[in-house]
Amino acid sequence: MKQAWKVLGVFLAVTALVWANNAAAADKSPIKGNIRIVIGSKSTGGDTYQNSSIVAQALAEKLGTNVKVDAVGASAAFKALEKVSSGNTLMIFHDQSYLGYLYGRKGYEDIFTEYTVGPTVAINPGNAYLAPKSSPYNSIADVIAACGKGEKIRVAIQPGGVSEIGFSALKNAIKLTHPGKEGNLVAVNTGSQADKNQLLFDGQADVINGSVQANEQYSRLPAEDQKAMKFLWLTARQETIAQANEQGMGETTRAMLLEFVSPNQSVTQDGKKDFTFDKEFFFLYNKDMSQEAVDYLDKALTEIFAEGKIQETQKKSFFIPNFKPSTEAQAYLMSKKDQYRVIIDAIK
Repeated sequence: MKQAWKVLGVFLAVTALVWANNAAAADKSPIKGNIRIVIGSKSTGGDTYQNSSIVAQALAEKLGTNVKVDAVGASAAFKALEKVSSGNTLMIFHDQSYLGYLYGRKGYEDIFTEYTVGPTVAINPGNAYLAPKSSPYNSIADVIAACGKGEKIRVAIQPGGVSEIGFSALKNAIKLTHPGKEGNLVAVNTGSQADKNQLLFDGQADVINGSVQANEQYSRLPAEDQKAMKFLWLTARQETIAQANEQGMGETTRAMLLEFVSPNQSVTQDGKKDFTFDKEFFFLYNKDMSQEAVDYLDKALTEIFAEGKIQETQKKSFFIPNFKPSTEAQAYLMSKKDQYRVIIDAIK
């Protein structure tokens, strides 16, 4: 019995010490209290929520505080961020945050002047373009060549951002390789992935923008099935897909996915190099948030990624870890924005 009381006493002492250390750390923190992470999506089943939840859990454990993810959508998320400069409201979104501005979508401002860009945390490498299995087009080169010959090819996209940037790059590539024929690539503007899929099923689109995660299941169907699809092109960089788990997604292995990226599938950006696009997730902060708070979060995330556990969790969910601290992330994302601005402007 005495031994049991001794063990209990040691346990309580250790627990008290951990609690005291966490309390002391929280007291020194430039961000007091709970943290709310708003995201630019209203879906709790999508990649933005899934990725943000992984990061939020790791932050909560590291900081010893409650971190909650709220799927409020882009407009509400930007507004919520603008109201709180203490660091208690943060935002996680992806390239849509600056692409929406480049495409002139309502509700999008220049994130590099209106907010503070924080660290990048992950890539969703699955941005894809697909056609029916019965289609005569077996590669993205076939699509470019067909447009060059005068064929009209309809591509279902959601306009004004991540879904459109690959379409813009494809149109630009046709303009470069078959001048005057870029008008043969026609956007069929729609909404959700389900909407894009349905247009393909109904024969109202020849090609759709999709993702490995959402559309891989259809690539397993026999060609005679109305819903059967095949991948033509993944916009991700080769080195990004190369970091995915070997098993890939569903029945499509990493080796199979690599067949659909540059240089195996080429969409020229300027006649010299291929266009690529990685859908990257990153933090946005209120522009008046203190540098102390920015550094505090940078340090916490640097330590989290140095430990290595979060990368395993991300890769299990088909995300590619891509941590860059704030200063590095700002320069990197600004470079991406400038690169894609050239493409968007070239086809106006």
